[in-house]
Amino acid sequence: MKLAAQENMIPGESLSDKLAKMESYGFRGIEFWGRDLPARVEEVQEALESSSISPSTICAGYSGCLLDTDRAEREKAMKDIKSLLEAGGELGVVGLITVPIFGKPRLPDLSPLRSPVDMEKDLLTAELKELAGFADDAGCEILLEPLNRYETHLLRTLEHGMEIQQRVGAESIKIMADFFHMSIEERDIAASLRAAGDAVHHIHLADSTRLLPGHGHTDFKSGFAALKEIGYDRYMALECGIPGDPDVELPKSVEYLESCM
Repeated sequence: MKLAAQENMIPGESLSDKLAKMESYGFRGIEFWGRDLPARVEEVQEALESSSISPSTICAGYSGCLLDTDRAEREKAMKDIKSLLEAGGELGVVGLITVPIFGKPRLPDLSPLRSPVDMEKDLLTAELKELAGFADDAGCEILLEPLNRYETHLLRTLEHGMEIQQRVGAESIKIMADFFHMSIEERDIAASLRAAGDAVHHIHLADSTRLLPGHGHTDFKSGFAALKEIGYDRYMALECGIPGDPDVELPKSVEYLESCM
């Protein structure tokens, strides 16, 4: 398992400055926010060439919504996701973290004929089948991220994500597991990770307080033990608040996480 962090969490005036900081803190990977990334590919590649830090993933950053009632909004999301998958392939990341919808359903309730969630699952499956082919060509996976109940109504557990993955039936569709969201939605984080197995291709790390690991009550040791059991050897990226000076707190967090492994 390799520790990474999101770009915006690291102090520094340039990407090269941030990468140097990450090396000194003990990280091995960096996660990029998707917005404007396609226009930065050359800049990012140049900075990474002189660093031991590798690109891990892209976190969303697309416009529109895959499950909006407005076709133009859905098409906007599809177009942006394809552009980010292409950028991800050029950079060599694992995949693009994708949240199908935030908040409540936008599709109409046609019960008892069809519920909004039933229609969302069918629509999302059709969209992902199209995107999966593009992801295959780009060499960049689509990482479905379940969120907690306060942020979405649809994918909230790893099991929900796996249902969509199985509906699509494509190797390029995988799951991203976030310890913060799991601390709210999963009855047993370790058991959920074991059940998901190889469907999990990326991890986000944050404590129950949504601060750095070690500043809450999440049991990272049992979660990491489960990841080892399923043979997980990919990136685990910090996505959380930093309660203090990053130059002090981030190295401490790396040390804490390594002790939990």
